Amino acid sequence: MKEIETIERSQLKEDVIPFQPGDTVKVTIVIKEATGSGEKKSVRTRTQAFQGLVIRRQGSGARETFTVRKVSFGVGVERTFPVHSPVIRNIEMVQEGDVRRAKLYYIRDKVGKAARVKKKKLTS
Repeated sequence: MKEIETIERSQLKEDVIPFQPGDTVKVTIVIKEATGSGEKKSVRTRTQAFQGLVIRRQGSGARETFTVRKVSFGVGVERTFPVHSPVIRNIEMVQEGDVRRAKLYYIRDKVGKAARVKKKKLTS
């Protein structure tokens, strides 16, 4: 069991920002696309941003994941990312949210202004 923990510890990223459910984040992902056919087949990489509300964060260590929800052209889109995946280039905090729950599944049923999360106020 200790060998597995050692391997997993070596795969963790150190530059992960602290975020929690209710926060709005921008996740930059590296996407690999195959172009061409036959002998002229090549792989092209590009980056794509996915910005939305974190509705869930679960697991720990190398298996930790988080789910981001956004509304695109009137359709709700959810995507689950592994926190320590090499596919994720970076995670950027856009806005901190003030919520009282660890899982925000109720946001799926809300539409428009009702689906907003309060902005966290700074205490000084």
